[in-house]
Amino acid sequence: MNDYSIVIDTNVVISALRSSKGASFKLISLLKQNKFTINISVPLILEYESILTREIKNLNLNLRDIEIFIDYICKIGKKYKIHYLWRPFLKDPKDDFILELAYTSKSNFIITFNKKDFKGVNQFGVEVITPQEFLKLLEK
Repeated sequence: MNDYSIVIDTNVVISALRSSKGASFKLISLLKQNKFTINISVPLILEYESILTREIKNLNLNLRDIEIFIDYICKIGKKYKIHYLWRPFLKDPKDDFILELAYTSKSNFIITFNKKDFKGVNQFGVEVITPQEFLKLLEK
């Protein structure tokens, strides 16, 4: 197993489940290969579930598919409790729980398409990169 520890933002999960083409799908497909550790928390799982359910018509999935995906993430993900100690920090306070999970789990990366929304997180020892950038790191 690689030493990378990550948090995957919801926009990457949505992208992966919308299309089997692209870096997001490849990243999610690599979960079963144990090439990195995915870190999760109750708020993140609830957000995944809420947004996937809301976007169901755009995903070509049904509720059971979403349940299976969420259950799988819960099974393989390393679970952390977050305590909301220093909110708000980010431009969008709704993203603070992702930063808190990344910090608490000592994640190397937050994987997202919205890098600009996570400005300043490097001071917490976390790098923000896209799925494509992360896949390139895995290839090294």
